[in-house]
Amino acid sequence: MKGRILMLLLCLYVLAGCSQQPAPKEIRLSDVDPSLVTATQRVTDKPPLRVAVSSILSPKETLTVYQPLLDYLQQKLQKPAVLLQRRTYQEVNDLLRNGTADVAFVCSGGYVAGSELFGMELLAQPAVKGKKVYQSYIIVPANSSAENIADLKGKAFAFTDPMSFSGRIAPVQLLLAKGFDSDTFFSRTFFTYSHDNSIKAVADGIADGAAVDSMIYDNALEKDPGLAKRTKVIERSFMAGNPPVVVSTHTDPALKEQLRTLLLTMHEENAGKAVLRSIMYDRFVPPESDAYAELRSTWRAVRGKL
Repeated sequence: MKGRILMLLLCLYVLAGCSQQPAPKEIRLSDVDPSLVTATQRVTDKPPLRVAVSSILSPKETLTVYQPLLDYLQQKLQKPAVLLQRRTYQEVNDLLRNGTADVAFVCSGGYVAGSELFGMELLAQPAVKGKKVYQSYIIVPANSSAENIADLKGKAFAFTDPMSFSGRIAPVQLLLAKGFDSDTFFSRTFFTYSHDNSIKAVADGIADGAAVDSMIYDNALEKDPGLAKRTKVIERSFMAGNPPVVVSTHTDPALKEQLRTLLLTMHEENAGKAVLRSIMYDRFVPPESDAYAELRSTWRAVRGKL
């Protein structure tokens, strides 16, 4: 009985102590301490520039490559720039279609599909090593006996993305031209969602062949000459315009012109040249829609297979 009384008194003491605690301070997560805002963030209260990027490279490599460009655009426009990175080309196109992104770096196949389906617009086109066009390479292990894509019948093949020119549209068209159906030609197919992953799949023996971006493959060999001993190119597609910079119909016209001017003139100053080197471009040039004409007709012809 005495123990129960002591326990009751103890509970009353604790409750009394709790009732005397100060009321909890209300904190709103939307309130920002001005002393914690960076100098860059203080520049403007404008909405951020939303830059979408197709994962032509693996996500980590994409972020490394494009961060200097984001910093450059942020500084020039005096507004924050955010990267919207998506796994598939379709997801990037969706961002542009619904106005969630202001500008995007897309694959050539993604541009053709977007321009056909919802009016995606060319803004600028990169020149790389003096060229404004590229192609698809069909690659195989260095010890493979295959001499062209037809020799890969019944083999395992890596595509990049369903919307990719070099990683999907081109090999489907190459097979169609030889009288083969890409749906039944290979024993097994899979998507890697980046060209460097496709190269690695062939180099490591995971795939018997793959279709990859010629620019990325050539750059990979420059960085790692050993790849030439593990992989080889057996066939090449027609040429198409380099993966462009695009905007959607939702992009503010004034912002569009600002971006166009910035991209087309950035090679004229040292800071811009440094950024261009980081993304492995010579410069941006005015877009040429004719450079995508053959790709556009091919996309229409093989669309049902993509």
